[in-house]
Amino acid sequence: MSTDNLRNEIEQHFGEAVVADDALLRDCMSLCRTFNISAQDLSFKWQAINFNNKQSLQIFTPQSVVELRAQLQSGQAKAVTSTISRNFTRGRGTLHGKLKHVAAKKLDETLSTSKVIFQGPRMDELSRKSRSYRYMHEKVLERSEVLDERIDCFAELVQRHYHIDELGDPACATEETVTVVGRIVLDAEAASSGVKINESSLVLESSRMMGSGVRVPIRLTSETRLRGSIKGTTGVSFFPGAIVALRGRNGGGGFFSVDDVLALPPVQAPSPPLSDPSTSFSMYIACGPFTADSDLHYKPWSQLFQKLTSAKPAVVLLIGPFVDADHPQVVAGDIGKTPSEIFERHFQEALRDFLLQSPGSIVLLVPSVRDLISDHIVFPQSELRSFGTDPRIHYLPNPCRFSLNGVSFGVTSVDVLFHLRKEEYFKRLQDVDPSVSDHAQTSDAMVSLARNLLQQRSFYPIFPVPLDVSHEVNLDVTHSEGLRLGTEGECAPDILVLPSRLKQFSKMVDNSMVINPSFVQKGFYAQLSYAGQASGIPRDRVDVEISKVA
Repeated sequence: MSTDNLRNEIEQHFGEAVVADDALLRDCMSLCRTFNISAQDLSFKWQAINFNNKQSLQIFTPQSVVELRAQLQSGQAKAVTSTISRNFTRGRGTLHGKLKHVAAKKLDETLSTSKVIFQGPRMDELSRKSRSYRYMHEKVLERSEVLDERIDCFAELVQRHYHIDELGDPACATEETVTVVGRIVLDAEAASSGVKINESSLVLESSRMMGSGVRVPIRLTSETRLRGSIKGTTGVSFFPGAIVALRGRNGGGGFFSVDDVLALPPVQAPSPPLSDPSTSFSMYIACGPFTADSDLHYKPWSQLFQKLTSAKPAVVLLIGPFVDADHPQVVAGDIGKTPSEIFERHFQEALRDFLLQSPGSIVLLVPSVRDLISDHIVFPQSELRSFGTDPRIHYLPNPCRFSLNGVSFGVTSVDVLFHLRKEEYFKRLQDVDPSVSDHAQTSDAMVSLARNLLQQRSFYPIFPVPLDVSHEVNLDVTHSEGLRLGTEGECAPDILVLPSRLKQFSKMVDNSMVINPSFVQKGFYAQLSYAGQASGIPRDRVDVEISKVA
């Protein structure tokens, strides 16, 4: 959640008097971010304190902040006490008389040494329930409405960006040049034969509002130009599901002749944060599978864990699959333990040990649709069920957006880059009236693939999913709002993590740093460091290195 949104929530639940007091506002925002709760939950806790103290006059003061902080710390101390108690009961000792002292001491260390403020998706009961939706209950009408809404939203963006009075219908014959917005689809013959999209099979589908949902073949000519793209872009990508804006005419020949391809409006760039050395942090990013195909010993993960305990990064981001449903031994049924037991032994115990050695660190876990430990195997996917109560371990949905010390991240475990590479048809066009970027832009294949996600504002812009990789996605179209990379008015993520079987890389794409850390199974992970004391937008302060596990 952005600072402005959090400020608005605090004003809604605490009133204008609190927002007008800079010190109180700053303390409230700090409590929300430190303990990862919403302004509404903070308000509920304050009301509970007033009720217990039998205070009829409820005025929020600096003393209220002190009481709230004490109560929140007490709640976390109880959670840590419970975790430590279970660990000792399993044979690690029976020092029950010292549990409260150890828990309080460990919690104090955590709160005092942690330099990272994590802000992620809402974790209230209603938000969790909305992400854990029932799947395989899609209705055709609901799917079509979601697909149409996506076209209409982009149509509004294009109209405002290019100052267009009215958009046209690509199916209507006209002598005048019109601008149309629609979705790229394969023609019926190519789709049924499994042929990859190409220039001769391009078809534009309009929404029901703008063109009655009619599909019209489009024709690119040698005179077709690309207009309004970022300088350095050499062409445009077409793939099934891509939303495009075209300028041309339908002369009555049964197709739409394209004069110009209009680049989609760029995602808003983030504002440069203040230079603050205290916001610096280090981060390790690793993606599964975490074990070799030949066994379930998790040797690559063990080697990476040794590096974690040695380096003690402030943030550890682990992306599934943790227990892979496609592992040969799992497929053959040659396993002697349940998936939960495997996860507990190789990950939960290891992460608890890591946090004991590095109490100021936090761990972020993102699942995969191939995870056997997840009971929600569709995309978008809800977070894993909690395997413990340590507040430093955050379970996140797939895909997800979150921020660390004000640096925004976007993460998914689906190999969208590989899927785009399979389906993409790249057409080189003459660049006309390009927009000037503050940074030099490269135009290699990986940058082009990653730019598709930013321009399409989606973690998975392909539709329909290619049949041969559909099991890797299990796309639920009706809940596509969970795939949005950014809503209107929201900035692009500073860091975009896209694990892929394509070669590992870290590249600057427009205003974002895009990272493919590869897989731990292949022997790779990513190290990230953020320099708070610097100038420019966050991506200019980030240093990324793709490293080998062994």
